[in-house]
Amino acid sequence: MSDTPLMPKATAVWLIDNTGLTFDQIADFCGLHALEVKGIADGDVAQGVRGINPITNDQLTRDELEKAEADDGYFMKLKKKKTVVPPAKKQSRYVPTSRRQERPNAIAWIVKNHPEVPDRVISKLLGTTKQTIQNIRDKKHWNQTQLEPMDPVTLGFCTQFDLDMAVQKAAEERARLEAEGALPEGATLQPAEETTAAPQEEEEDNRAPDLDKVFANFGTSKDE
Repeated sequence: MSDTPLMPKATAVWLIDNTGLTFDQIADFCGLHALEVKGIADGDVAQGVRGINPITNDQLTRDELEKAEADDGYFMKLKKKKTVVPPAKKQSRYVPTSRRQERPNAIAWIVKNHPEVPDRVISKLLGTTKQTIQNIRDKKHWNQTQLEPMDPVTLGFCTQFDLDMAVQKAAEERARLEAEGALPEGATLQPAEETTAAPQEEEEDNRAPDLDKVFANFGTSKDE
């Protein structure tokens, strides 16, 4: 069998001395050859080895042993321990104390260059809070006037790979929402030329109308 008890020869010694199992049954349970088990029983192998009870060390159940003793053709199974192995936690990237004060600058860099990246992703990527990110987006951070957007990779807050993956996933999600027509209102970023042209357009709207152009649509002139 693939699974064998700890110290199989010591276990075989105990089974030989304390049970009515056949050599084949003991050999199968301990992962030994039947002739090797016979040698242990004859005193030719494992001389001086002290037997170990597989029941008391939680490797065999009493019921399993009794089944085997009642049936020569039954081979015992090693008791499986119910051990829950917790998933390995990803360790946080170490950031020198001298650089931690630069975290708001790293947030400002992502918000400026990749505004499509969700706050929850930025929070996980840089080890910050969603409230801090929102304050920087809304320009309400307590140190807003002193913020200087700086690349988080250069500052050591994340790897280039992690940043690229975050940006790529955000872009894919945005494209999916746009294709489905489910992009939230206000989520679409306006091109720079549109945002800079807005004041000019508003100024033009406030000018007095050109009467020649207005009346030209009706086929008349202003004198009429």
